[in-house]
Amino acid sequence: MLDMEVLRKKISTFRDNKNGRVSISDNGLLMEILVAWEQHKGPMLDFYRTLGVSSKGMSSIIGRAKKLRREGHFPAEEFKEARVVEGGITAMSSLNGCNVIEVALENGRLIRFGQVEQLLDFLKKAA
Repeated sequence: MLDMEVLRKKISTFRDNKNGRVSISDNGLLMEILVAWEQHKGPMLDFYRTLGVSSKGMSSIIGRAKKLRREGHFPAEEFKEARVVEGGITAMSSLNGCNVIEVALENGRLIRFGQVEQLLDFLKKAA
């Protein structure tokens, strides 16, 4: 997770001295803010206070960052390839070291699937 104090200082360089509003023109900084916003756990009001930006101002910034991501100005994350081999999945590059698909059910049970086809069959039968 990004260091919030460093992010706050970066944002402060885009603050207008007259009215105190933040007007960010750096796409890289917009992406950093979006990533920090997505990773933040806890009340959003704490996130806004930590960065020193109002919730109204931050919603505009987050909206612009999301729009840039949708338009392809910066990718959401790098593609991770997984190959299916007989007897299970061999992950070429896996997220967090996982090479299985996990589904958490409402009652707290966890089901793991070794192949996508197994997951699809389960979902069809459960529907």
